[in-house]
Amino acid sequence: MGGPEVAKVTPWGRARVSSNEEWGRFVKRIIILGVGGNCVDILDAIFEINEGSPAPRYECVGFLDDDPQTLGRKFAGVPVLGSLLKANEYPDCVFVNGIGSPENFWKKSEIIARTGVPDARFETIVHPTASVSRLAVLGPGCVVLQNATIASCARLGRHVIVLPNSIVSHDCTVGDFTCIAGGASISGGVVIGASCYLGANSAIKGNLRIGDGSLIGMGAVVLRDVSENTVVVGNPARRLRSTR
Repeated sequence: MGGPEVAKVTPWGRARVSSNEEWGRFVKRIIILGVGGNCVDILDAIFEINEGSPAPRYECVGFLDDDPQTLGRKFAGVPVLGSLLKANEYPDCVFVNGIGSPENFWKKSEIIARTGVPDARFETIVHPTASVSRLAVLGPGCVVLQNATIASCARLGRHVIVLPNSIVSHDCTVGDFTCIAGGASISGGVVIGASCYLGANSAIKGNLRIGDGSLIGMGAVVLRDVSENTVVVGNPARRLRSTR
């Protein structure tokens, strides 16, 4: 995991990066990387954070995406400003990443690196309906969406995304760039490597280890450790193939 800063959970159940200015001092200009469904969900979370705060915390400036067909389009009223390489043209903005799917999850670190934006300028976004223990630690650039639960002493690395209704139980460790899809349930003490993808409604037995770069299929029930760069599916989960 690592990184220069970690985001600590406030008593309001939301997260902020410890090096940022004091709560509520100014409205942060934020840009979302990507325009897919997760990216619009992040935008929705930003809207909800603003509505639940005494004063707006964010102004969403726009999206950045490498698909030229999205340029100039608007999603939920917010424009696509250009490709990811345009990030360096917005030195006054913070960023959050929404790119990552079962088709490209192992490339997430490369995608973020292409922007040239340091971790200190990535914001941690926690939807107001999520439950995040004050004993949990979230790395820079994390996203926790609607009704997700992050339990006590869980540690999420950099740029981890937790989609709606997922559970990360006590004492879990989630590696950098990992995506936890909707409804996934991770039991206590699980160690998940970097750049993994846990499919929707998958379940992980307690105290297991999931290797770097692995994909857990939708609805899979994992009862044994998973080696790195491995795809597992089914109930009980079995090896299908290598990730790449």
